[in-house]
Amino acid sequence: QVQLVESGGGLVQAGGSLRLSCAASGRTFSPYSMAWFRQAPGKEREFVARIRWSGFIGYYADSVKGRFTISKDNAKNTVYLQMDSLKPEDTAVYYCAAGTRSLADYDTWGQGTQVTVSS
Repeated sequence: QVQLVESGGGLVQAGGSLRLSCAASGRTFSPYSMAWFRQAPGKEREFVARIRWSGFIGYYADSVKGRFTISKDNAKNTVYLQMDSLKPEDTAVYYCAAGTRSLADYDTWGQGTQVTVSS
């Protein structure tokens, strides 16, 4: 069974940067797509970015476009989220997700990593 483990969260000042990592372990890993979601306190989980496992183009929520970059290393079964120009409203628990059955069905999730941006 595939497991996803996120890392790289922490506390950063507004305007700063963080890089999140999501490493997949378990059986042969070849999802259709990987994505990052986030959930702020009192809010619903929202989409942040996604990338096809076979591609290189990232797709982003409007709120992070131009500031965040999703990338991957297929050989390491790892996906990254580079977050620049962070804002206090980016504060949330960030989750990595894998679509192992289809592009739009994220069926495998990590445990989440906290990102806190101070003003």
